[in-house]
Amino acid sequence: MVANMRHHALFRRFISALTRGGPGGFPRPIEVHAHDPLRYVGEMLGWLHQALASERELIVVLLDPDAMTDSGPTFRRQSGRDGDSSKGEPDVTSVLDRIFEGACRPFKVRVEQVLQSQPSLIVSFKLSNTLEFYCYTISELLGEDTALCNTIWSLRDAAQQTFFNILKSRGEKLLRYPPLVAVDLSPPPAVREGISLLLELIDTYNSMMVPASGKRPNFDPVISALLDPIIQVCEQAAEAQKSKGSLARRGRTSSDPSGNSRDSISVDAILSKNLSTSILSAESSSKVYLINCLSAIQEPLMGQEVATSYVNNLRSMIEAHICVLVDKEVDCILRKCGLSNKMPYIKEYGSKADARPLADIIETSPQMLMECLKAFYGIVTGTEGSLPEFEQLQVPRLRSDACNGLARALAESYELIYSAVMDPNNSYPDPRSLVKHSPEQIRTILEA
Repeated sequence: MVANMRHHALFRRFISALTRGGPGGFPRPIEVHAHDPLRYVGEMLGWLHQALASERELIVVLLDPDAMTDSGPTFRRQSGRDGDSSKGEPDVTSVLDRIFEGACRPFKVRVEQVLQSQPSLIVSFKLSNTLEFYCYTISELLGEDTALCNTIWSLRDAAQQTFFNILKSRGEKLLRYPPLVAVDLSPPPAVREGISLLLELIDTYNSMMVPASGKRPNFDPVISALLDPIIQVCEQAAEAQKSKGSLARRGRTSSDPSGNSRDSISVDAILSKNLSTSILSAESSSKVYLINCLSAIQEPLMGQEVATSYVNNLRSMIEAHICVLVDKEVDCILRKCGLSNKMPYIKEYGSKADARPLADIIETSPQMLMECLKAFYGIVTGTEGSLPEFEQLQVPRLRSDACNGLARALAESYELIYSAVMDPNNSYPDPRSLVKHSPEQIRTILEA
């Protein structure tokens, strides 16, 4: 009886607060703020929370005047243990649940209208957080398995789904219209826009209200939903850039009649095939572009605790791309010197006991090696070109890492060649005339 009476009374009070406001028009009707989704939903939740506290105090007094010290949904358990069950009195939680059932539908309809009005990404995220906060706060007074709490939880799920739907739509639009790679290999505007949006979401997340009984939701799905499509579209653009370079390179190769000639070889012939050793290949350029994109995402997120896991993943991806970039450039330099096709012989020369001496193999004959090493020395010392300095890598630290990795890999390759030439088993008649510099000297030159 009490529950039914209070049920109808609270319903009328809630509708009045929504549409007419307080006595004399103050406070103003909640619906005057319908144009402001956050304030609108927040005021409805605030009204329900305040009404719940008042109703609970009243019901506790009506049902059990001695239970004024009890609070929260634990009252039902205490009255069940300590009270006389033969009285048949309904417990506080079930009565409050019945009272607030009537407010669920008008509240739900209005919040659903807000979500259907296509709020912005930030607004939908804040709505989800606000609803979650009140889910925990109201459940402390009313209990979890109640009509009002279930309604708020379902609306929180709907707000969260709206938020992720906006992110999904944003990502799909990016993937439909991938950007062109800039001449300077800088990240596309989508990277800057995505990071700016994510930082705003992180600020909102860090400042969100968290009740004592609740905890912050996992933020990793938000980061992934926002950044994964951006990284994917950068990878697509990098792949398109690499494909363009491959087609152009294939065209140049097919028109070069001397490309496969092994009859005569000279330093001039080797170096004249390339305009400059410092110009990155199309594949390397695509890697530089991708590294720039990933580092532009990583740098602003460093120091953000909620993004630690994602930043670590980005770091691993960048390091892997740097390694591939260095390997490609080392192979490109060795190929320009004519050493690339000789390295397999050199690496395997000591693996077989009955292997032929390298000097007796055409590819690694003294004359062939001499011309190739002259070209190598010319590139390393800078007299016949220059090594890549990766100027288009926009982060100085990564540029330094790439240069150091390139120098280290070239020094290691030269050390293998030096050891093979100096090995008496390979029958080079005058090894010192071939390898005129020690590995230490080459390493010093490269690291200078």
